[in-house]
Amino acid sequence: QVQLVESGGGLVQAGGSLRLSCVASVSIFSTDAMGWYRQAPGKQRELVAIISNLGSIRYGDSAKGRFTISRDNAKNTVYLQMNSLKPEDTAVYYCNAGGRSVWSLGAYWGQGTQVTVSS
Repeated sequence: QVQLVESGGGLVQAGGSLRLSCVASVSIFSTDAMGWYRQAPGKQRELVAIISNLGSIRYGDSAKGRFTISRDNAKNTVYLQMNSLKPEDTAVYYCNAGGRSVWSLGAYWGQGTQVTVSS
């Protein structure tokens, strides 16, 4: 069974940084794309960033220039480094896996981690 466990969320002031981590269970990590999505209250879930198993990356518009996605295959972990955070970045951030490319949505989701940015 695929498991995705996120960590690293919290409360930060505007302009600050956070790094989110998502550890995936075994086999899915090596072959699939891994991504981060977020959902703010009253809004639809949106793409933040996604990285393929070969290192191709796609960012959502809100993340470009401020966030960096990376993966450590040896640790089955994908990271999201978030800099210059803004109050509008406040949302629950979800890890996603199972897609075959940076253009596909995977079937597996983590439980989500709350990110709150205060002004």
